[in-house]
Amino acid sequence: MKHLVKQAGLSERFEISSAGTGAYHVGEKADARSAAAARLKGVELTSEARQFVADDFDACDYVIAMDRKNHAHLLRIARIAADRDKLSLLRSFDTAAAMPDVPDPYFENNFEEVFEICRAGCAGLLEHIMRERGLR
Repeated sequence: MKHLVKQAGLSERFEISSAGTGAYHVGEKADARSAAAARLKGVELTSEARQFVADDFDACDYVIAMDRKNHAHLLRIARIAADRDKLSLLRSFDTAAAMPDVPDPYFENNFEEVFEICRAGCAGLLEHIMRERGLR
């Protein structure tokens, strides 16, 4: 998403962060296979893993889940209706998506395919935000 926002010349208008719903990899860099798949497409993954907490809803206009399991977890920790209203699935922004969930590349070793799925969802999300916020 950061790469697409930068390409659109909108970096100064966005604050983008990534967090998981579990604490499994807190403090770690991106998996080497994910980083390699992104690098093949000219994208550097630079963030460190952190866990999403309920207070993060306060800092976010949009909270995007990769799959229904994580979406359900985020719904459970949402404190108020406004928190829940910020939640979406990434693939809901990809009109060509056949499935609602981004597959987990760790089990199928399909990191390049998952990168492209995420890129398509992020492109749709960026278009949505630009329309919604009048950023054209």
